[in-house]
Amino acid sequence: MKASIRRSYCSPSRIRIEEVEKPIPKDDEVLIRVYTTTVNRTDCANLTAKPLIMRFVLGLFKPRKIILGTDFAGEVVAIGQNVKALTIGDRVFGFNDTGAESQAEYTTTTKDHVFSIPENIDFKQAAAGLEGAHYAYSFIHKVTIKSGQNMLINGATGAIGSALLQFARQYDITITATCSTKNIELVKSLGADKIFDYTKEDFTSDNDKYDFVFDTVGKSTFGKCKSILKEKGIYISSELGPYSQNVFYPLLTSMSGKKVIFPIPCNKQKTIPYISHLLATGKFKPVIDREYLIEDISEAYEYVIKGLKTGNVLLNVIKNHHATSKLTN
Repeated sequence: MKASIRRSYCSPSRIRIEEVEKPIPKDDEVLIRVYTTTVNRTDCANLTAKPLIMRFVLGLFKPRKIILGTDFAGEVVAIGQNVKALTIGDRVFGFNDTGAESQAEYTTTTKDHVFSIPENIDFKQAAAGLEGAHYAYSFIHKVTIKSGQNMLINGATGAIGSALLQFARQYDITITATCSTKNIELVKSLGADKIFDYTKEDFTSDNDKYDFVFDTVGKSTFGKCKSILKEKGIYISSELGPYSQNVFYPLLTSMSGKKVIFPIPCNKQKTIPYISHLLATGKFKPVIDREYLIEDISEAYEYVIKGLKTGNVLLNVIKNHHATSKLTN
């Protein structure tokens, strides 16, 4: 089978598509034919081992898993003898932030990492509804949201931000979002009440005060956002911060009015059923920026690492899923 391989932490240009043996599922595993996966921020961290803490998770000197990929949408083609909940032909999707080895034609995984795709959702929507939405769930479920509150989402067009904006729209709150000029109409369509064009405005200079500031791109800091938080406001960032301070701030601010919460990801057994329900009911429509074929994987990683993607970047493993640069939502 074809698989995207890297044997050491590296840049996108060093990823290779190689022929390797198709995996055989163990007794508690399933074999999945991968139709579509994504190239996301987690993938980029797994490729480059940046931030440095990734080495302690993936392998100190070299990655333990050489096949790339953290999410997948595909079809079950074989099952281990202990797997009873799934059958051959099931349409499934899943996510594993430490590596699903899914940027390949086939992958094996345990049933704990596999979830049924809603009937009305195709493989591309399913794949695009995983990584960013998983982390967005962890943002919104770390706080208690009440009617009438104000929320600001910095980076509302990334995979996390665009999912978070749609999740937050279910509450009776006022949502302010930041984006670039070209994405203003998209962010409006996702439900933002007020928009800052970050190419022209600094949202931290806003006169309004917020109950929550969610930095889904990690490009601000608690220090910069403190002035726009209400007295008991909460700041959450998707990143560790310039000095990894976001790990320690929750302790330092626990007794103060304005607080920092670090969004340790919630268990997939909570996040993905939640995502599936919203996909099925049309309350969550993943934003898709670009699509690439697996042969163009280095180009896909280069694009995502630039930090300019809107929503999700798909990697189509089956060639009849034609690549396109058209933005859809």
